[in-house]
Amino acid sequence: MTRSSGTLARRILLDLASRPRDAAEALRGQLDPAVLNAHPAGHPNSLAWLLWHTGREIDVQLAHLSGQPEVWTAQGFGEKLGLGEAGRAVGYGHSEGEARAIVVEDGDALVDYVLATADALHGYLGTLGDADLDEAIGEYDGAPITRAVRLVSIIDDAAQHLGQAAYVLGTTDRG
Repeated sequence: MTRSSGTLARRILLDLASRPRDAAEALRGQLDPAVLNAHPAGHPNSLAWLLWHTGREIDVQLAHLSGQPEVWTAQGFGEKLGLGEAGRAVGYGHSEGEARAIVVEDGDALVDYVLATADALHGYLGTLGDADLDEAIGEYDGAPITRAVRLVSIIDDAAQHLGQAAYVLGTTDRG
């Protein structure tokens, strides 16, 4: 029996979606408040901002695609992370002040948020069929964007930010 390209594509997407989860989990237990909220080289995006943004970009885009509530509110991460209204943003286009306003004291709770959004993404991918992946859901520069292309973009962005977070963590002196 031959597998359809959609089935293979879904399997690849499921594997790809597990990578950011693994990268986030590897950070657990290493994120004390001083490390989380430092601004290496004076950059406005802290490690806390990178992790928060990773979760938010997955969460907001997935909610839009799936029609499900954001993990942020459904699982109470807004309250757990204590970011108030600033936490509801996504981070794209943040001013320096807005980026610096993302201050988190509990690194494990932040990792939990990224993991919860990654799990939601993985669960959503498991519900999709070939036609769902091929469906045009938007347009960019006059060309259609399929659900599969959007999903790859979400996962790629998460992987990049988690790689940045791991790099920043690796350069910090944790005594």
